[in-house]
Amino acid sequence: MTSVVSEQVWRGVHNLLDSYLELRAADRVVIAYTPDSRDAAAWVAVALQERGMPSAALVGMQPIVDDSFEARLLQALPAPADLPPGGRAVLLCLERDTMSQTDVVRRAMERYDACATTALRIINASPELFTHALNHTQADVSRLNAAVLNRLMGRHRLHIVSAQGTDLYAEIDSGRFSWISNRGRANPGGAAILPAGEVATYPAAIWGTLVADGAFNANVLTSLDARLTDHPVTVQIDDGMLADFECADPAVHRFIELCLTFPNSRRVGELGFGTNDRLPGMVAMNSHINERAAGVHIGFGQHNQSLERVPYDCMLHLDLIAPGVTVWIDKDPTPIEFSNLVPSDEPHPTDGVWDEDIVSDCCGLNRSDLSRHGGAVRFEPR
Repeated sequence: MTSVVSEQVWRGVHNLLDSYLELRAADRVVIAYTPDSRDAAAWVAVALQERGMPSAALVGMQPIVDDSFEARLLQALPAPADLPPGGRAVLLCLERDTMSQTDVVRRAMERYDACATTALRIINASPELFTHALNHTQADVSRLNAAVLNRLMGRHRLHIVSAQGTDLYAEIDSGRFSWISNRGRANPGGAAILPAGEVATYPAAIWGTLVADGAFNANVLTSLDARLTDHPVTVQIDDGMLADFECADPAVHRFIELCLTFPNSRRVGELGFGTNDRLPGMVAMNSHINERAAGVHIGFGQHNQSLERVPYDCMLHLDLIAPGVTVWIDKDPTPIEFSNLVPSDEPHPTDGVWDEDIVSDCCGLNRSDLSRHGGAVRFEPR
């Protein structure tokens, strides 16, 4: 192994295999990984060996651009006719900052019958992924997402507040704008995305004050510490647009200024709610791990709808995260307390809700128009 693995990391690795992949003895596993995710790939491979599984095929790939990856992936995957009875071709893709080769993965898995394959895309592969983001089972995440969706879908006006000063009003229209639910499940032909634990839509209207005291998450590369606890970002939103913002940290202030240079990047493109109520705290990396924290996050720039529904596009998506908020719904006297989410035993809704996967994702660094000389946009404000 390439590094010492803590007990907490090891628990997350086994939860990944048991709950999200639902691994079977007859499955054949291929692990694709970028160089920054080599350790995470090794941990999963060792866990498979300890279970007596056939050795996983390991396939390295370069982030964003790797012209030879498709041929190497197809060589590593078993032929559909060679799968054992009841076995599946299981593809696990591990990356730290990017979500690459989306079309390649889709084409590779289309060769199999839908019941004979499963694919899982991991972004932010790291020790923190396993210790912070994989602390719920997939069924638990589904129940938490259902709890929020069943309260919000079909309602009209939200009032979102926090002790730190968030005071937002939002109008939602579930008949017009779809919801996305990331619960570690995929649509047919897609690949589930981890970390899981989020529901999101496009707000029909939104205005007020957001105090993001959790973290930021943007689809750019940066080594800045993403945590905002000591220097929250206060944003004024007017008619669905970022009108102004403040942050006492000069580097974070400059980072957000750079994010807002993209066309349409001041538009509110997402009203999102994280549902991971076991996240022990924000992590330093610019990551989806923080975005899944139980609370609200407002996404500026790219939206999560079709262009027919929301007719603009943006290369940038910047989430500003406020954990532990209270959400009042219409005239309902009982709000949703994100500091104390209660899982729901009601079915997870499906009408008007998409399970987030590589077909519907809007936030991963997987866009060719974000490439710069074979890499992605890097923001390192000084």
